[in-house]
Amino acid sequence: MEINHFINTIIEEDIRSGKHEKAITRFPPEPNGFLHLGHARAIITNYSMAINHGGYFNLRFDDTNPIKEDTVFVDAIKKDIEWLGCHWKNLLFASDYFEEMYNRAIILIKNKSAFVDDLTAEEIRDYRGDLKNTGKNSPYRNRSIEENLELFIGMKEGKYSDGSRVLRAKIDMTSPNMNMRDPVIYRIQRAYHHNTKDKWCIYPMYDFAHPIEDAIEGITHSLCSLEFEDHRPLYDWVVKHCEMENIPRQIEFGKLYIAGAVTGKRYIKELVDSGAVVGWDDPRLITLSGLRRRGIPAEAIRDFVYSLGLPKSQGETEIDMLYQVVRDNLKLKAPRTNAILEPLKLIIDNYPEDKVEYLEVENNRENEELGTRQIPFSKCVYIEREDFIERKPNKKWKRLALDIEVRLMHAYFVKANLIERDEKGNIIAVHCTYDPNTKSGSGFKDRKPNGNIHFVDATYNKNAEFRLFNDLITDFGDKNVPFSEKINPDSIIIKNGFVEKNINPTIGDRFQFTRNGYYSLDKDSTEETLVFNRVVSLKSSYKPKAK
Repeated sequence: MEINHFINTIIEEDIRSGKHEKAITRFPPEPNGFLHLGHARAIITNYSMAINHGGYFNLRFDDTNPIKEDTVFVDAIKKDIEWLGCHWKNLLFASDYFEEMYNRAIILIKNKSAFVDDLTAEEIRDYRGDLKNTGKNSPYRNRSIEENLELFIGMKEGKYSDGSRVLRAKIDMTSPNMNMRDPVIYRIQRAYHHNTKDKWCIYPMYDFAHPIEDAIEGITHSLCSLEFEDHRPLYDWVVKHCEMENIPRQIEFGKLYIAGAVTGKRYIKELVDSGAVVGWDDPRLITLSGLRRRGIPAEAIRDFVYSLGLPKSQGETEIDMLYQVVRDNLKLKAPRTNAILEPLKLIIDNYPEDKVEYLEVENNRENEELGTRQIPFSKCVYIEREDFIERKPNKKWKRLALDIEVRLMHAYFVKANLIERDEKGNIIAVHCTYDPNTKSGSGFKDRKPNGNIHFVDATYNKNAEFRLFNDLITDFGDKNVPFSEKINPDSIIIKNGFVEKNINPTIGDRFQFTRNGYYSLDKDSTEETLVFNRVVSLKSSYKPKAK
């Protein structure tokens, strides 16, 4: 796909000028949760820019905070990125460079560009000032090189308690950029690390580690979202003062926000930990694993990201834009199949008792390559309950009613004659008669049926559960109430019905259920009951908000 945006233009110019021969990029997630749709823009942008400009893409885990990180998240992130089709050349970890980062911190100390501070975290915040007031120097800022080296080595050797000392860069406490006011670059933190085990008890801060990692790997363009724009001066400062040989360039773009969706790993983790959702792959979430489980194709996510372009500013995107891309993607790929979500039995009184005939049906009228299938038809079939009403209300009603004739799709004309009810008065079956001379494809032109409705044979079928999803959260107003207490009770609607007997899907297979939408087989399926997730409806229900 041809890609044109401001970052592409910058990279093209860098290559044209001879600054770089190719583009080398990376995606650096912290393994403290699962990735979501917002991350897809960063992944796809970094990957596509490297591939389109003769280079390669690294996956590097920012594992500098062992308290929040886990190998479960490492494995999940790898799976998600592979699924997206973004193939990394090198799989790396920030922890691969801990020794190098430590040595670069020593360089800063020796160059009087870093010092060990004994202020508490609260005192450091107070000394830093705010946007209206400049900060003031720590009383420990002017320690000698020798004292700073001794204390920093002592921090590494575990001589001091957690939080008692930090290493800070010595920059400018009067800077209008808060990030440049002597930021903390190392802290003491005794915690088991998934990669380095118990080797280290000091860990670098992200703003110190990230530029060093980029420089070591020879990253040419460090592409990240807009919230890191104010961190760029510190990024450049670290590269320069740590005497890195390679000098990467950080470029920021607008983050992908999805309106009305829970984003941010912290909030999603809250929902998972509270049991408000069934896990990180709950199809109501916009985690990549949740979207994959729901049945969203990876190709559709890539097309969605490309279709939005790459803005320089932040803005919200409606999830319905993704859903439309999904419809376009599945239109020619998904085979059509009949499914009945809310069954009503239709008994064809004049159809032979023991007769079963098989109707040959196209799997996708718009794609002949998907071939045909045979569906059974016998005396009793199921139709959707909403496709029958006792008396035709008006001319717009184009389905079945008493004394009204419709075509059963691919089969015959049937006319409803009689209703069966249970003891509570609910309709449990409709008796009808069929005309054997009206078989679909026979060219019968004299009569016009009052509609064309689909069915599933009542004898030859498979049990199915259908899961329909709506917005997980509808109230984003009161931020003091956790998301786990604001779950939309209609965020999942479960219906039980039937699908055609000849369907033999595997997990993740997608179908267009006639008139019902696109569905995908869920991992909860059993031999007794197939479970389908609605990927998207056939038509958008999106209505722009009134201005």
